[in-house]
Amino acid sequence: MSAVHDLMSGTRSHGRGTRNRRYQAGAAAVEFALVLIPLLVLAFGVVEYGRAIYHYDAIVKSVRAASRMLAGYDPTDSASFAGAATQARCLAVFGQTNCEGSPQPLAPGLTTSHIKICTRASVVECPDLRTSDVQNVSTGSGTGTVQLLVVRVDGYQFGFLGLPFTGAGTSVQFKPVSSVMRGL
Repeated sequence: MSAVHDLMSGTRSHGRGTRNRRYQAGAAAVEFALVLIPLLVLAFGVVEYGRAIYHYDAIVKSVRAASRMLAGYDPTDSASFAGAATQARCLAVFGQTNCEGSPQPLAPGLTTSHIKICTRASVVECPDLRTSDVQNVSTGSGTGTVQLLVVRVDGYQFGFLGLPFTGAGTSVQFKPVSSVMRGL
């Protein structure tokens, strides 16, 4: 009768119900802690690998722009091509053809020494290529040949932020990023 009386009068007893609610609140805190760890791992991993993909994409686009710029120069004309190659290296690293004034690189740690340019005049910077890979390349039966130009980023190390729980380590080396264009 006292339970019915408590319900009708709006009063509550402080016995069993309060203790069960405390246990449930403690169980909810433990469940939250157990779910929080995988969620943090997932969130930090998405941030780290998202940054890596962003920087990789920036490098791909800059290498493509550099090779597009160089495609208009004749590599056998060493006077004009040397200046254009310097500008292309700056374009690939800084997003502009001028390296002066300490501009920020498009990707942290990217330098002009990472940029390799290979043409029919020289494939020294690309040890995996032969001159025949870029000079007088056949376009099909009876359609003639073209001269190719390769601009590549080689040896770039991407540094992770070091966010916890990602298992990413401190850095990863990107595979060489290349762009091949038809040259003069």
